[in-house]
Amino acid sequence: MNGLGLRYLGGPTALLELGGLRLLVDPTFDAAGPHPVGARVLTKTADAVVGPDELPPVDAVLLSHDQHPDNLDEGGRAFLPTAPLVLSTGQAATRLGGNVQALQPWQETRLSLPGGGALTVTAVPARHGPPGCEPLVGEVIGFVLTADGLPTVYVSGDNAALEHVRAVAERFTVDVALLFAGAARTPLLDGAFLTLTSAEAAQAALLLGARHIVPLHFEGWAHFSQGRDTLQEAFTDAGLLERLHLLRPGESVELEC
Repeated sequence: MNGLGLRYLGGPTALLELGGLRLLVDPTFDAAGPHPVGARVLTKTADAVVGPDELPPVDAVLLSHDQHPDNLDEGGRAFLPTAPLVLSTGQAATRLGGNVQALQPWQETRLSLPGGGALTVTAVPARHGPPGCEPLVGEVIGFVLTADGLPTVYVSGDNAALEHVRAVAERFTVDVALLFAGAARTPLLDGAFLTLTSAEAAQAALLLGARHIVPLHFEGWAHFSQGRDTLQEAFTDAGLLERLHLLRPGESVELEC
């Protein structure tokens, strides 16, 4: 298949099939319940739809960051050593070690494709909240996947900065955008948005000009302030509803570009 196969596994987690490679985004496998983060608690409101033992072998994990349990929970942490490679932030590589390779924004690495050639994985900037939030929330990255004859795929990670989306659009012609939305809010930053709002996700889609938009990380946790209904409304208002793939947990889609 020359397109992108995607299975949405709930929260930020998705299994991508691209050029014969399987890539897992931000693995989370725990049941619903509380997840302490320092003095705060993040509450997961939905069980994982699959366990790690139910997944086919993966070639790499794309981990936007490791410091928050809604992007890497206990089940996800246990899964990481079973993958041949994990691509993530410098902070994650220091904390996790092992098979975790650090990528700085705009740094590239290449994964060999089964049929020949290579998939280039480029780390791209992400900011997990308003300007100046980095000392509190830590490093986060997104990813752009490119290869000859394959769609270009943008994985935003937990990014709330449209200027970073604009920077990606200036460097790449994106065919498929996986946008982490949900307008996440916690007391850590006095209720400021930590991820894209639904309206900002629609703005990001316009900036990117992508043919296909797949929202991730907009449901399944109590700290999301927006979700499925507001995404559909925002994309309808922006005239982009035909580009939106609003999947249910466990649902798969094949996107041709």
